Amino acid sequence: MADVTITVPQEIVQALRLPPDAVAAELQREPGHGALPAGHPAGKAAALAEMTRWEWGELLGARKIPRHYADEDLDRDIAYAARGQ
Repeated sequence: MADVTITVPQEIVQALRLPPDAVAAELQREPGHGALPAGHPAGKAAALAEMTRWEWGELLGARKIPRHYADEDLDRDIAYAARGQ
């Protein structure tokens, strides 16, 4: 699959009221909030935003966006934590 490039009109960029050097990074984070359907790994959304999974989780928490976290995810995390002991 090829990369997709979009053009954001100048009036939209101005409406964001962000420093010019922060606009691209902020716009790159936005698609990950809703572009990936439930069931897709958070790592994919984080990669789309060019963030680590930890940074992605922090961003979602700061914006009070619920995370997709199934029982299987919890089981996997518990097993991973148990192996580290």
